[in-house]
Amino acid sequence: MTALVGPNGSGKTTLLLMLASLLRPDAGSIEIAGADPVAAPAAVRARMGWMPDALGAWPSLTARETLTVTGQLYRMTREQAAARAAELLGVVGLNALADRPARVLSRGQKQRLGLARALVHDPAVLLLDEPASGLDPEARIELRTLLRGLAADGRTVLVSSHVLSELEEIADGAVFMLRGATVPEEHVARAGAGTRDWRIRFLAAQAEPAASPELVTALVGVGVDVSALRRDRGDLIVPFASDEAAAAGLAALVAAELRITEFAPVAGRLEQTFLGLGTPEGRAS
Repeated sequence: MTALVGPNGSGKTTLLLMLASLLRPDAGSIEIAGADPVAAPAAVRARMGWMPDALGAWPSLTARETLTVTGQLYRMTREQAAARAAELLGVVGLNALADRPARVLSRGQKQRLGLARALVHDPAVLLLDEPASGLDPEARIELRTLLRGLAADGRTVLVSSHVLSELEEIADGAVFMLRGATVPEEHVARAGAGTRDWRIRFLAAQAEPAASPELVTALVGVGVDVSALRRDRGDLIVPFASDEAAAAGLAALVAAELRITEFAPVAGRLEQTFLGLGTPEGRAS
């Protein structure tokens, strides 16, 4: 599963539309599951599931009817389409709303229906644009599990989202876009490297650890600039130069008998890389 990451206006949705055979590229070539979206759009659509940011459903049709009609558009018999619709309504958790018109569904419920519609014909390739938009926390967890399962089944999944924490949980890799072009790997590597802040939470019953000589000694011993330490809602934020330095820092703190309940990066790797690409050092040329 691959994440597609970039700021607004970078070209993510335009790229997805071209991959989905809905927009003709000005130059270059595209191949989806062995087919060209320009020369053979029907072949691409038979192998690819497309979930846009907005459902675009027929508002008077129920969720069940939406999926049944979609199945028939993919040349299923009505019976096959109805059976597939019933299966997918359970998969995306819409059984209770199966016979409600799409227009009354919430944003999150429409996202679930949009995903089900993209899966109707059991595609080998999935293109998902902001699939988690509008979902509540429980539904986001269910979506992550579902997408990881789809990828584990051998499907190619490309997900575009601004919720980088969600992408961090599900993606095996990422493609970054800036100003209509993908960012070269060397720029991505440079943007994601360097110092990263880590959050350290100490046991509440412990005496103020940030001022303790044990903590200062431990951090200085692994090369941390203690003048850069800061507090955030009772936690200590510590800049480590690398993951290896963070691991050494944790070992030193434990050896100093400081009781730690949380030790984690403040920002995920995708977020750090995304922000790093906006700096002169990380920006693509």
